[in-house]
Amino acid sequence: MARFSGSCTVVTGGASGIGEATARALVSEGGSVVIADLQRERGEALAAELGGAALFTMTDVTREPDIAAAVSAAVQEFGALDGMVNNAGVVGAVGSIMDTSVEAFDTTMAILTRGVFLGIKHAARAMRTQGRGAIVSLASTAGIQGGLGPHVYTMAKHGVVGMTKSAAAELAALGIRVNAVAPGGTVTPMINDLGGSDAGDTAARIAAGSPLGIPCMPADIAAGILYLLSDDARQITGHTLVIDAGVTTGAQLSPFHTGEALTLLHAGQRGAG
Repeated sequence: MARFSGSCTVVTGGASGIGEATARALVSEGGSVVIADLQRERGEALAAELGGAALFTMTDVTREPDIAAAVSAAVQEFGALDGMVNNAGVVGAVGSIMDTSVEAFDTTMAILTRGVFLGIKHAARAMRTQGRGAIVSLASTAGIQGGLGPHVYTMAKHGVVGMTKSAAAELAALGIRVNAVAPGGTVTPMINDLGGSDAGDTAARIAAGSPLGIPCMPADIAAGILYLLSDDARQITGHTLVIDAGVTTGAQLSPFHTGEALTLLHAGQRGAG
């Protein structure tokens, strides 16, 4: 397949995890990528492996000049910016809301929300001149449902969902689509580090909690991102695609879906009558 032949996409946090899987998938389908990340060694190594279709730029997503430079690099090196993936992220502040410091709150929000805001802002500026483009930001199931992530992370990811809808409403008239993906637990270095385990242990833990019984890998999320970037999704904007094996749908069988529960319910109704 060559869905992205002749196109260029900036991927923040593109040196590892979901970002790396996305960069690899884009190049495998004919695209070019700008890997925008703070991990210089990993980023340069990945760009070298991917060859002339990839470029690494040292990027702190909390700094506006860095985001602007990554977008400019895409235009200068590859001729245009067709896609933007706002992927860079951290778990950030953890623990009770009663013990979370303002400093930890500010740092977490800067990476998870300011980075997305800046990515959308500068991508849209580059894309408006060509009248087309697609932006995808990383939300989370923690941005869909409470209790699935730390407090500040949950707040930030809800903000990504809201910004996606708001920016989509403005930018549609310019031919720019804005969407998000909301991954559930995924086998990434960030999650491995959080649990103090290797990828195998993380995969087993995620599979155990999955309604489908299988671990979610970075390539699974990358597939959703590429769909939203592609012309296959040309009618989709302002949408958050949840990729979580059904966790947030309540995929665990409800007692009200079983024959026994319905029998008890009807018996109760008869008694009440």
